[in-house]
Amino acid sequence: MSTTPAGLRAVPDLPAIAPAELLDQVAAFVSRFSVFPDRHTAPMLALWYAHTHAVQHFYTTPRLILDSAEPGSGKTRVLEVAQYLVRKPEMTISITTAAIFRMLCDGPVTLLFDEIDAVFSPKGGGNNEDLRGLLNSGYKRSATVSRCVGDASRMKVERFPVFAPVALAGIAGAMPATITTRAITVHMRRRAPHERAEAFRERRVENEATPLREQLAAWLDRVGEDHLVGAEPLMPEQVTDRAAEVWEPLLAIADLAGGHWPDTARAAAVHFVGQATETGTSVGTRLLADLRALFTAHEAERMATSDIIGRLCADEEAGWADLDGRPLDARRLARELARYGVRPGPLRIGGHVTKGYHVDGALSDAFARYLPPATEPDPSGAVTTVTPVTSQVRGVTDPDRVTAASVTPPVEPPPDTPPERATVTEAAVTPRSSVTPLARHVTAVTDVTATSGGAR
Repeated sequence: MSTTPAGLRAVPDLPAIAPAELLDQVAAFVSRFSVFPDRHTAPMLALWYAHTHAVQHFYTTPRLILDSAEPGSGKTRVLEVAQYLVRKPEMTISITTAAIFRMLCDGPVTLLFDEIDAVFSPKGGGNNEDLRGLLNSGYKRSATVSRCVGDASRMKVERFPVFAPVALAGIAGAMPATITTRAITVHMRRRAPHERAEAFRERRVENEATPLREQLAAWLDRVGEDHLVGAEPLMPEQVTDRAAEVWEPLLAIADLAGGHWPDTARAAAVHFVGQATETGTSVGTRLLADLRALFTAHEAERMATSDIIGRLCADEEAGWADLDGRPLDARRLARELARYGVRPGPLRIGGHVTKGYHVDGALSDAFARYLPPATEPDPSGAVTTVTPVTSQVRGVTDPDRVTAASVTPPVEPPPDTPPERATVTEAAVTPRSSVTPLARHVTAVTDVTATSGGAR
C-alpha cells in the first residue's frame, strides 16, 4: 500500500540544470501560489531566496518587506512558500530578541517574520528598540550586538553576531524607516475577481520545492567562494549609495547565472528603487519636489511665501491644504525647508517688500541633493516654433495616435501669382505646455493654404 498521501505526487531529484534555468524554475514556482503586483517581483524573490544560500559570501543581506494596505493580500503566503526555498528558515509571528541572539550564535538563519506590524505599531505598546536595532545591524556581515549576560556576580559583556537574511510581512505604514531603507519592499494587493492562484497545500509545496532548494544550495556552495566573495556587479545609474548595497548580492547572483538574468535583475532593481523613492519620501522631500515643479511651471526665479502657499494648497491632490489636519502655512513651510538649509528672505515684488524664496542658492542646492534629476523633454521631438493654427487646418484624424514627425519645407508662392497650395504630409507635432490650443496628437494634416502662414 502506498504511503504517499492522495493527490501528493512524488517529485524525484532534478538533474543538474543551468543556473539561469534553475532561477527560472524558482520564479515560476513562487508565481503559482501568489498573484504579484508586477512582473519584477517573482524574479526578485528567486534571487533573494538564492542569496540566502550564499549569504556568508556577501557584505550585506537586503531585508525583504512584504506589506499591503489590507489583510488578505497574500503576504503570509509568500513567506509560507519561502520557508521551503531559503536556507535554514525560522518562521515566526512572535519571538524575543534574546531568542534571536541565541539562534544566530550557530550561524546565519533566514528569519521570516509575519505580522510584523503588530510589533512596530505604536498601538502595540512595549519597547521594540532592541529588535529594531538587531534588524538594522544584521544587515551587514560584521555586525554584532553587545549584551550583558550572567548574574550580578558573574556578569560579562558578550557580543552576538546578528548578520542574517530577514523577511518581514505586515500591514503597510508601521515599519521603521531605518529598516525600509535597507530593504526591498513589495506592495502586495488582494487578488482581483479574475485573478487566480494555485491552492497552497503544504506537503505538496514542500515536496516540489525541496529539489529546487537543494539545487540552489549545491550551485552556490560550489561557485560562491570563487565568484561571489568581493563581487562588485555593475549597477544601473539609478541605483546608488545604500540602494546599491541592498541590490549587490542579488545582482552578483544574476550575473553568475547568466542568460537573461543580468538584465532581468537590473530591471527589477530600477523598478523597486524607483518605487521606494516615490512612496518612501518624507514631507520635506515632497515639499522640495512640489516647489521645484512650481518654480519650473511659472518659470520663476523667486516667489513670495504667500504665493507659494496659495498655489500649493490650491492643488487638491498634493495634500498641502490638509497637512496633519491643517493647511500648510508660512511657519510650517519655513520649518520644513530649514532642515535643508533653506530660509526665506526679503523680496521686492511689484514695488512692495515681502518674504519669499529664491531658486538660486540654498533652494537649488537642496533640489540637487535630495531630489532625483528633473525629467527633461526629449530634444529630438521638440517643437521650436509653432505658428498660429486657423480654420484652414482641416482633416485631423485619429487624434490618439502619434506617428513619425516629418514636415515638408514651406512653399512660398510667387508674389504676383495666385497662391499655390502647400501640402504637408505625415505631420506629427509634439505638444508643448505653452501651446494649449493645439491638439495633443496630429497624424495627418492636409490642405494648409498659404494664408495660414506656412510652417516655420
